[in-house]
Amino acid sequence: MPQQITKGYRALLAEADAAIETLSVTEALPLLADEDTVFIDIRDPRELQREGRNPQAFHCPRGMLEFWIDPESPYHKDVFAQDKRFVFFCAAGWRSALAAKTAQDMGLKPVAHIEGGFKAWKEAGAPVEMPEPGPAGRKPGS
Repeated sequence: MPQQITKGYRALLAEADAAIETLSVTEALPLLADEDTVFIDIRDPRELQREGRNPQAFHCPRGMLEFWIDPESPYHKDVFAQDKRFVFFCAAGWRSALAAKTAQDMGLKPVAHIEGGFKAWKEAGAPVEMPEPGPAGRKPGS
């Protein structure tokens, strides 16, 4: 018999959306010039290779977030010890909502996430840096 899920992703997203700030790309763009704001890209490294990246964002794969935030962790990253605002984004905005909620629950404040994620970022014409082609001029994944 399949295991019964007591709280699905929709409920988790609704809880996150109720607890954190959600920014549109239009609201997030001016924050690129704010030295007290850190953009956190939680996408998988393959997504960065394939889609490009916000050149000003710090990359933290979603699977490492809790370990990189916690100063007690051997994997802690100093970027998360700064007294700054953290704006999370992923590909479409779901993982970043959950990540921002987790970061807030762990004590980071203030936090927000970008509605629509990197997809909305690119569609708005926001800054995107594409990776260099792989060895011998091949594009990654080819």
